Amino acid sequence: MTFRMEADGLEWLFIPLHQIVSWGASGAMVFGGVVPYIPQYRDIKRTQNAEGFSTYVCLVLLVANILRILFWFGRHFESPLLWQSIVMIFTMLLMLKLCTEVRVTNELNLKRRSFAAADSKDEEIKVPPRRSYLDFDLHYFWHWSKFTDYVQCVLTFTGVTGYITYLSLDSALFVETLGFLAVFTEAMLGVPQLYRNYQNRSTEGMSIKMVLMWTSGDTFKTVYFILNQAPFQFSICGLLQVLVDMAILLQVYLYTYYPQKPASHAAHPVSAKAL
Repeated sequence: MTFRMEADGLEWLFIPLHQIVSWGASGAMVFGGVVPYIPQYRDIKRTQNAEGFSTYVCLVLLVANILRILFWFGRHFESPLLWQSIVMIFTMLLMLKLCTEVRVTNELNLKRRSFAAADSKDEEIKVPPRRSYLDFDLHYFWHWSKFTDYVQCVLTFTGVTGYITYLSLDSALFVETLGFLAVFTEAMLGVPQLYRNYQNRSTEGMSIKMVLMWTSGDTFKTVYFILNQAPFQFSICGLLQVLVDMAILLQVYLYTYYPQKPASHAAHPVSAKAL
């Protein structure tokens, strides 16, 4: 009798413990994705230099998470993954806002220097022109001068894809393809940064803490997908994402211990376009 009472007491203890672990894992899933961008955000704000961070990372995550939310309407998945997408969209907009403000400030300082150079009859410094989303110039896509241009682009993409999804929700093939595109796009998250590092022949300006958190977070996320039997697209693309993270870490090692001369074509167009 006493043993049974003790067993019942332990059972009451383990049930809340299981719930706490479950809530903790869900919370880590929702907010863990934004943690890697905190050191990068602080570095950009501290140095007032966003050249080492590729804003195409923000583009990839915005597209991926918008598509994932639309996929949810066709095939419901774990709620933490849905909330993760919502939180990530707001985070990427904050990153874009900071990068745009820093870039515009640096361009204004460059303009002041060009005026000073002209007054002193020195060679005039070329100031990058202001670009807008409404220019519809593909050459300067995602290199705009105002944060509102990025917001307009995101809203337009959401509206168009949302309308197409609404019309095609009855098609299982469309829904599954949408889910694959969502997670495959997210799996390509590190590719813009990988290419930026290759162009610069350096990882300077990129937060190594961010990449380490990417790797640990993507590993946790992939295991979470497998254990919770998420749609197979999530698990496959999670593994691909981990491989890209490891490739960036390999770049950190190579460019740190075997420094290379920066490519001549990538010297200053970066500051003009702010990739």
